[in-house]
Amino acid sequence: MSQTLIELQAIGESSRAQILVTENNDPAEFLPQPSTTVSVVERWNHPKANIGRTFATFFALTLIGANDASYGVMIPYIEEYYHLSYVVVSLVFLSPLVGYSIAAILNNWIHVRFGQRGVAIVGPVCHIAAYLGISLHPPYPVFVVIFMLAGFANGIEDAAWNAFFGGMANANEILGFLHGFYGIGAVLSPLIATNLVTKAGWPWYAFYYIMLGGAVVELITSLWAFWPVSGRVYREKSPRTAAVKESRLQESLKSRVTWVVSIFLLCYVGAEVALGGWIVTFMRRERDGEAFASGMVATGFWTGIAVGRFLLAFLTPRLGEKFAVTLYILGAMLCQLIFWLVPSFVVSGVAVSFQGFFLGPLFPAAVVAATRILPAHLHVSAIGFAAAFGGGGAAVLPFGVGALAQAKGVTLLQPVILTILAFCLILWLCLPRLVNASPGSSSEEQFKSPQWINIDFDLVDSGKRTIQKARSRTNRSGDQ
Repeated sequence: MSQTLIELQAIGESSRAQILVTENNDPAEFLPQPSTTVSVVERWNHPKANIGRTFATFFALTLIGANDASYGVMIPYIEEYYHLSYVVVSLVFLSPLVGYSIAAILNNWIHVRFGQRGVAIVGPVCHIAAYLGISLHPPYPVFVVIFMLAGFANGIEDAAWNAFFGGMANANEILGFLHGFYGIGAVLSPLIATNLVTKAGWPWYAFYYIMLGGAVVELITSLWAFWPVSGRVYREKSPRTAAVKESRLQESLKSRVTWVVSIFLLCYVGAEVALGGWIVTFMRRERDGEAFASGMVATGFWTGIAVGRFLLAFLTPRLGEKFAVTLYILGAMLCQLIFWLVPSFVVSGVAVSFQGFFLGPLFPAAVVAATRILPAHLHVSAIGFAAAFGGGGAAVLPFGVGALAQAKGVTLLQPVILTILAFCLILWLCLPRLVNASPGSSSEEQFKSPQWINIDFDLVDSGKRTIQKARSRTNRSGDQ
């Protein structure tokens, strides 16, 4: 059911608002917002243009997933090809951090200036440039620099498309599917790369010919879907309800919700990519696995990610995001303990697949939590910053694991991942109770408690729903 909000601006206040807006640090917001604004909660299939945009973003996330999952399979071959140590080869994880950092800063500016059309052009073009450069297998220092382009493209696209769906109706389900397609790309990438290298005898860099073709398709589909969404269209769809001097990004960074979600995503994405990136090396050297079988373990992990995002997306809103994510993190920690303590190749492979299943829905749930707390005009800036900041975790933590592996061995992967998951749980408890933000209100006004730890888990609501369902089933059986 659509919800409509109509805001009327008093004529007498117009000149004052225009004066304040001209002092805004965001150049693209110099123009005053329309005096009458209509905001409608969209769906993935309404308006009809959203159908094409939905499938275009699904393909884009598939490509990003394939990019992130390819590291784990490629590391042993890159290490051998360039004759590198653990620390030096781990720079392929660290270099995209520069791109993610730039994306976190520029994401809101690109939206306000060029709209989603700008993201649809810049992201795929950077992917094309990155994969073309990697497929030419240049000297390793150049190779590392090229990965910065891939990081920037992933950062702005991940941020933009998460914010796009985060404000829609049934956000948990649609974001679950969006990130499920990320998981599909992450499943196909190790599978294809492993078969090409170990079975077909292709050189490792030939895999990026396929990625290059995918980036060209991404550019075509994204441009077709988002060309009408210019900067002016974006500003009219998500206007500010009050004229302020600071940019939207600066306003969103004043909220602790933005920082809690950002650090949570940094730790989560870092754990996910570190585990997926180093699992092949771990299984080959600590579980005595063959190259092909170890590559299939990585495929199993990313399959768990994809399945968890598709299936648990429907369970999460019924349990409540706070309670559901707590259960998922605890389940992932249990699987991590089994993976760590049982020195069996088969058990480790099964445990890490189930771990991926529980980790899958965490990213979509965090985005939904942010959209439910923050006002609508901060969604792109806050979620964009959080997603790009979280993407930095895909660089920092895997590199850290590589540095530790160089000094102490790859066995340190297990306690490091377990520690990160425990910290994710603590961060999740720092979010306030998930209530919808009123339009135009400051995010801080949504907090009914100044405490950082909010151990409510939505248990009261979940308990009430469970009791009501049990009573209804009892009443139906009694009537029969």
